[in-house]
Amino acid sequence: MPYWLRELARRAANFPVPAELRPPATGGRPAAVLLLFGEGPQGTDVLLIQRSARGRVHAGQPAFPGGGVDPEDDGPIAAALREAQEETGLDPSGVTVVGTMPEVYVARSANRVTPVLGWWHTPCAVHPAAPDEVDAVERVPIAELVDPRNRLRLRGPSGYIGPAFRVRGLLVWGFTGRLLSGVLAAAGFERPWDRSRIEDLPPDALDLATR
Repeated sequence: MPYWLRELARRAANFPVPAELRPPATGGRPAAVLLLFGEGPQGTDVLLIQRSARGRVHAGQPAFPGGGVDPEDDGPIAAALREAQEETGLDPSGVTVVGTMPEVYVARSANRVTPVLGWWHTPCAVHPAAPDEVDAVERVPIAELVDPRNRLRLRGPSGYIGPAFRVRGLLVWGFTGRLLSGVLAAAGFERPWDRSRIEDLPPDALDLATR
């Protein structure tokens, strides 16, 4: 396991949560996502999925594998691994969980999400294992994500402007873009990029997001 990931995991539990992402005192469904890093042909990468355009919430959006914590799950770590297996065909035995980040609230889906950090010590082939939920699965190299040419900020219909990535045919934005941007910076991967590059959320993405 690389040193940077051990250090990230050591500090992860104390990461500050912005006010707008803090969970409410009550309500919301427990959920988890898996931030799975590995060493691929093009260096360190992270596993992302593109949710099905036929979905009801977050349709068509790139995301980390994950979903709700079911009653039979032994907490968010088990849920993150189970969901990743169901969505991508991931073999959980090839993953070492190194820590979790503070719970955050995704208002659009009313989910209280625990990000789970993992190291893919024995990678396996992955694919859209749940076609009704996932359209694509990608191992995206960190080098491409932090390339300044692939970074921008997106303005949503509410006027909120957040970090985004345009890489491998994916437009990574919203909660996933914000979480990914913060993790890359905290891990020391971020390169200087033009934060004045602001675009409106594309109409097709907006249509899916506001269903």
